[in-house]
Amino acid sequence: MTIPTSTRAAVLTRHGEPLELQELPLPRELEPGAVLVRITCATLCGTDIEIWSGRMTFPGMLPMVLGHEMVGEVIAVGAGATGGGGPVDALGEPIRVGDRLGWSESVCGACYGCTVLRQPVACANRGYGFLQRSDVPPYATAGLAEVAYVTPGAQKLRLPDDVPDTWASAAGCAAKTVLRAFDRAGGVRPGSTVVVQGSGALGLFATAVASISGAARVITVGAPASRLTLAGRFGATDTIDIAGGSEATIARVHELTGGRGADLVLDFAGAPSVGPEAIAMAAQRGTVTIVGSTGPTSDPIPLSAIMGKELTVVGSLNGDVSDYARSIEFFRSFAARFPWDDLFSAPCGLEEAGARIATMHRLGEVKAVIDPRLTASKESA
Repeated sequence: MTIPTSTRAAVLTRHGEPLELQELPLPRELEPGAVLVRITCATLCGTDIEIWSGRMTFPGMLPMVLGHEMVGEVIAVGAGATGGGGPVDALGEPIRVGDRLGWSESVCGACYGCTVLRQPVACANRGYGFLQRSDVPPYATAGLAEVAYVTPGAQKLRLPDDVPDTWASAAGCAAKTVLRAFDRAGGVRPGSTVVVQGSGALGLFATAVASISGAARVITVGAPASRLTLAGRFGATDTIDIAGGSEATIARVHELTGGRGADLVLDFAGAPSVGPEAIAMAAQRGTVTIVGSTGPTSDPIPLSAIMGKELTVVGSLNGDVSDYARSIEFFRSFAARFPWDDLFSAPCGLEEAGARIATMHRLGEVKAVIDPRLTASKESA
């Protein structure tokens, strides 16, 4: 098979503007441990939407290719990481041409975060889709491209056949982020009350996890109404529309819990008000886990309430390859438990990716699916 030397990609050149279809070069040689993958599925994440809109931005990050949840078929492999054999995935399995592969963040394995903390999310040189400019090598490492270069340090997983592309793709960020958050929170006590702030993909997945984990009451807080209806299909016992404002939301949680509040509150919303709302909704000696607050500012949090309630407040940052692997196994174990496919829209090609991002920004769909193999002509046929 001829190895491509360039790839078509949907590139973000300015925040809030349509994506540009560009032909990007690919590295002429694969580094030891690197592989080249033809993307078969990319699912868009809330972070992609925040980057597109400019709510999340870093100096010098553009131009870039969005998409950090993806699955593809291996079309070329480099030598092994040590120069011999071939590359292996995070579980030590050989990676061969034709394999179905997913991958997560890249890590250096040599910094304080990697070697002393042993936490890949703390890697000082952590690479992620939004950290790779598209005008410098290796150019195309993200999902909104026909072919992606998977770096040697990227945490790769050969994927089982019984997990569909969309599920496996979402496991690369959304699902692993949720599972890590529950782990950081210390899990769910059977019979307890859990509040999930947010009704996007992460919030809906968290609703399902809380339900499976034994919570007696799962309250999903969010909007619009269609998302809250969907939350009911993923295990929410109650839903609260945020249209009524913070005070009404907090009052409703207390009404539903007999004035006691929730044992566990998880932020998957990220709005400035979620911090003080979470503190107000938490029960005495409850736990508040902050996951979705990626913005630069938030409303003030009453420290006296944290003290007075003896709350445990923990942060949870994304997830690493262990969370990724557990997410894959989660989907395999609970494939029939919830209507996972309801999270995903019908796939489209790269030409429509920009429009689908804008639709997600307007809360018009939960998770857009991009299949770069589709073209506009094929979609309309």
